[in-house]
Parts: sequence; C-alpha cells; structure tokens
Amino acid sequence: MEKQFHRVGKRKEAIARVYIRPRAEESGAIKVNGRTFEDYFPRPTARMLIMQPLELTSTVGRFDIVINVMGGGLSGQAGAVKHGIARALLNVDPAFRSVLKKAGHLTRDAREVERKKYGLAGARRRYQYSKR
Repeated sequence: MEKQFHRVGKRKEAIARVYIRPRAEESGAIKVNGRTFEDYFPRPTARMLIMQPLELTSTVGRFDIVINVMGGGLSGQAGAVKHGIARALLNVDPAFRSVLKKAGHLTRDAREVERKKYGLAGARRRYQYSKR
C-alpha cells in the first residue's frame, strides 16, 4: 500500500481532516464528505481557493484527496480545506515549504467572529436610536 498523508486544517469554526494518497484513478479525485469536490463547493471562488496550494506546487491531479470537513459555513470550510491541503503537501515534499509559506497558505487564519455584547444588537451595532 502506498503512503498516505493526513493533516488537519482550521479556519473560523471549520475543521477539515485531509488525507492525501498517490493517485489511483485516471485523474486525482477530490472527495469532500463523500461527495465530489464540485458538488460540495458550488461557488467557483471556494473551489479556486482550495486549488491554490495544488496549483502553486504543480501537483494538480497527482494525488487522490479525501476530506472530512465539519463546522462553520462553506467559506470557512473552504479555508480549512486549503490549510489542510497545504499542510499535507509539506509531508509529501518538504521542499514545498518555501513556496507555500511565501503565498501564506501555511498560516492559520485566526480571525474569529466577535462575540455579541449586552445592550447591543450585535458585536458592535447599537439598537436604533429614537429621538421622539
């Protein structure tokens, strides 16, 4: 059996477990939660974001990628998958580190949703002021 690489990517509330193994089928298939990559992420921007680490390292189609992602929304999940793929590619070839690091794919996007404060409608938005 070929070597399989496993890494975890995170963004906002989303967590993605990424498994990369050498290609077995005709072209490298990407499965997300048992569905095809295009079916799970319908927005082209999310798909483009996920493919960035693969395109940067010229490894598109070289691996079968299986992803389990949970939590958050589709945008956060796409960011978590991108982070997980970039980290897994480091296990494949440590020489990818300089390219991925320069593009910012190895840095976890630590931005979180700010909590709602009491007396306010949201984190910072106030209730509407009525003069009369």
